Amino acid sequence: MPPTSTENANGTLLRLENVSKTFRMGEVKVEALREVSLDVYAGEFLVMVGPSGSGKTTILNLVGGLDSVTAGRVWFKDREITAFSPAELTRYRRDTVGFVFQFYNLVPNLTALENVMVSTELSRDPMDEVEALRLVDMADRLDHFPAQLSGGEQQRVAIARALAKNPTLLLCDEPTGALDFNTGIKVLRLLIDLKQQLGKTVVLITHNAAIAQAADRVVRLRSGQIVELHENPEPLPPEDVVW
Repeated sequence: MPPTSTENANGTLLRLENVSKTFRMGEVKVEALREVSLDVYAGEFLVMVGPSGSGKTTILNLVGGLDSVTAGRVWFKDREITAFSPAELTRYRRDTVGFVFQFYNLVPNLTALENVMVSTELSRDPMDEVEALRLVDMADRLDHFPAQLSGGEQQRVAIARALAKNPTLLLCDEPTGALDFNTGIKVLRLLIDLKQQLGKTVVLITHNAAIAQAADRVVRLRSGQIVELHENPEPLPPEDVVW
């Protein structure tokens, strides 16, 4: 059943309902997810933690419309993503979801501003590109190429690129994984600030369990299943997280 209007009014943005995902590698069958059910609330910072192979990236790909389920259903508000046509999935990814990855995937021969413009050209209701870069404290690096930027600065441009689409949902796959300690804290602070200031819903996956201390809610996965789900009554500021 889809989420009811009451549930949406209370903040249910995404729902996974008994979702399973199986990959086949020749004769070998790998169960990446096994009957996972989860609600994601509008405006929350949700962190999913677990070892490699626990199913974190698979969940991100499913809710982001990058992959299809083997069984079960995924909802965005009252729309069933798992019933979308290819054209509907394209519109959903384009208009609703912003992706941030561990490796920044910036186009090397484009400036910071031009990299952000790439994501806005086809967006339905994009943010001003300069404003997006200003929000991530990169307004003074508009004309710099990726090779002229530090790792943390490149990740900020990547976040601005995702943000400039003006998505409802930011999906972050190990966004601090390639960064040093201090830069990782700054990027985590940035994502939380965007959640608080702009009301974005942020889902972040990581193998670094320390990041969970800053989350509104934490999902722990193991072997394709949720083994723990808890709320942080007082999420820590990134600066206070014990890494």
